[in-house]
Amino acid sequence: MGIADRIGDLTSEVYEKLLIEEVRKGEVPGHIGIITDGNRRYARSIGISDNEGHIRGKEKLEEVLEWCMDAGVKIVTVYGFSTENFRRDRNEVDFLFHLINDALTDLLEDRRIYDNKIRVNVIGDRIKLPEYLRETIGHVEHVTKDFDRFRFNLAIGYGGREEIIAAMKNMYRSIQEGKLDIDSITEEKFREYLYDRSLPDPDLILRTSGEERISNFLLWQSAYSELYFSDVNWPDLKKTDFLKAILSYQNRKRRFGT
Repeated sequence: MGIADRIGDLTSEVYEKLLIEEVRKGEVPGHIGIITDGNRRYARSIGISDNEGHIRGKEKLEEVLEWCMDAGVKIVTVYGFSTENFRRDRNEVDFLFHLINDALTDLLEDRRIYDNKIRVNVIGDRIKLPEYLRETIGHVEHVTKDFDRFRFNLAIGYGGREEIIAAMKNMYRSIQEGKLDIDSITEEKFREYLYDRSLPDPDLILRTSGEERISNFLLWQSAYSELYFSDVNWPDLKKTDFLKAILSYQNRKRRFGT
């Protein structure tokens, strides 16, 4: 490593420390939603396979979860696999399912899960997922169900519109069965029929790769979320990029429609 590289690393390290100190002075978002976009674009930009790009994306997620805990964030919901992703090439979909399955299995062997009391939960329509993945999800959720210091939610087979439609269907069944009166339906009551009724609305939604849309992610829950779009592809995200997103959130005045 040359002198210029060492100076660059030192400058980056100092900048990162300054940012984290600044972040800790303000109100940190309690719940961050993350759209991890750009794995394939990253892979093609450096000449590796799409699957290797997804692996790099998985490794980046492990880093980002550490950053969240370091900054004081308590809940993270990550868009891991959307309903639209089912339309991709079958081989890529199978690879992604096995990658997600391996990642969840590895979590149970990671001391950080137990030391930090991380509760893992999956939201989405599990019916379309392969049986081995459903079994792994159930096992991880069971093992971590009583952990309460940090929540890691993974949206798999998830679509915001699909979640709302599923909630409406379940409410209709409750009405038919006499368990719910139509005049008692409120926003709070509707929330009870979402995939995870206990999940608070995200304060901040971060999306990478430069796309400026939320792509069917937490549509009901994100009504008043602050949005931040980063130009870098997900595997290229640096801690300074992440901290800039939180600083941007802290510099906004949230009005909630008032």
